[in-house]
Amino acid sequence: MIPSVTRLLPFVGLAASLAAAQNIVDTGYAKYRGNQSFPDTVAYLGVPYAEPPVGDLRFRAPLPLNTSRVTAESAGKIIDLTENPEFCVQGSTGAGDAGGAGSEDCLKLNIYAPAGAKKGDNLPVLVYIHGGGYVYGNPANWPYDHWIHQSPNVVIASVYYRLNSIGFLTAPEMLTNPSLGDLNAGFKDQSMALEWVSEHIDAFGGDPNKVTIDGQSAGAASIELHLVANEKPRFHGAILQSIYRTPLPQVEQQRDMFNYYSTQAGCGSGSVEKKMACLRSADISALSRAQDLVMYNFTGHYHSFHPVIDKKLFIDYPTVSLEKGHLADVPVMAGSCANETLSSGTNITAALKFYFPALTQQDLEEFLPEYPLSDFNSAAQQFQVATGESDVICGRKIVGRAAAKKNKAFTYRYNQPVNGAAATTHSSENWMMFLGTSTGFNGSTTFQPQTDADRAFAAELIAYWLSFVRAADPSAHKLARSPAWPPYTAASPMRIVLNEPADKSTTVSGVTTELEPELEGKRCAFVQTKALHQQA
Repeated sequence: MIPSVTRLLPFVGLAASLAAAQNIVDTGYAKYRGNQSFPDTVAYLGVPYAEPPVGDLRFRAPLPLNTSRVTAESAGKIIDLTENPEFCVQGSTGAGDAGGAGSEDCLKLNIYAPAGAKKGDNLPVLVYIHGGGYVYGNPANWPYDHWIHQSPNVVIASVYYRLNSIGFLTAPEMLTNPSLGDLNAGFKDQSMALEWVSEHIDAFGGDPNKVTIDGQSAGAASIELHLVANEKPRFHGAILQSIYRTPLPQVEQQRDMFNYYSTQAGCGSGSVEKKMACLRSADISALSRAQDLVMYNFTGHYHSFHPVIDKKLFIDYPTVSLEKGHLADVPVMAGSCANETLSSGTNITAALKFYFPALTQQDLEEFLPEYPLSDFNSAAQQFQVATGESDVICGRKIVGRAAAKKNKAFTYRYNQPVNGAAATTHSSENWMMFLGTSTGFNGSTTFQPQTDADRAFAAELIAYWLSFVRAADPSAHKLARSPAWPPYTAASPMRIVLNEPADKSTTVSGVTTELEPELEGKRCAFVQTKALHQQA
């Protein structure tokens, strides 16, 4: 007997109610509705983790989220978080564009969780910190819905943090007069996000005692800084993808840039106190123009705003801290792309001096014998390796060796070019892992089509990454077709090589393993000796 429609209606209503409950989370101070992007996946887009850093809070360390305020403002209503929030104010990519898009009220998280995940599920957590040179970047360009869909047994949070001058303005007087503002505010945003995760991720089904931090490029540099920072670690594992070995200037080395920036923003007169008061009240468009002018026209050694050595959070340069064993005792996974460099041109020493202004003439003269043309196929490859190892690539070995002395370490060489490109350049793995993302100006991206082989390879990568998140071992939950990922040790510096199979098979892996080349290890040991003058 077929039941009547009238008799089915209560059950239809119950089913709809249950489905709706799968994408609503109660943090205890507010209820959030997320976007159910797959039947098993919910994305909560723009969860606040700190007070809006606006008005008098501009250029200051973030304040913890006032949950009582959020409760009062929501008035018991469910807060809709089904669309990406405004990203943080962007700087220029350096490709002739102007920055300025975005908002200062941006201290938020995109949280991706299995549908219906709840407190007590105790799922491992991945916290992602995006790249972009500390100058630009929008977490919406690296979505994680498909990661949860592939492996609905983790929770992922992607961090929005202040960038460029808004996040990293440095006046030397801040060292002794914190009322002026706070050094490294953008980095402190990341720390505040981790603190929020520790306190509240359990509402989304996450386990605050099983948090892995991950970042690419400047995001990986941020992870390196979290490993060595003079603060309580709020994470239990770390992934570093193409570590941006940018100099961390001493605060006094930023004085000329601060003065130039202040002048361009219309705040160039008077004491530092007056300049900071002016900058704090200036229109954001004036600050955006000023930070772009720093990148394009400032003639001093440093032309963008980055973390600095403040002798509080960062006592030493990261490489020096790692050499001394001053790093968090957690398992680490680190790697780089096969052919990457962040330098341009053809003159090796000129490029190194531009990237690392504190290198001396003697330092530069010592580099060239380490990279003789006879070791390479061409002058172009010589330039790429000689600059790329200092810029990015040697971070893999430097972090891997330091981590292996304390805990487990795994390293990789990513070797799959993007979309038929001739070489595997910086950020190539992002294109593969995030649906063909190809980032552009002012927080934009284009998602390019991927082949079946690309999607199959991406699934291997995601499985390795989330296996590390779940078990501190990329092999524990790898795909069946993927080879085991060997640990990296000083005695046996093995690494995995990540690439698609040559025949573009979707059922057979193209991933292999290799021993770190002795010559590369020797060159990176040399690079490590230059840490003080590279300020990296």
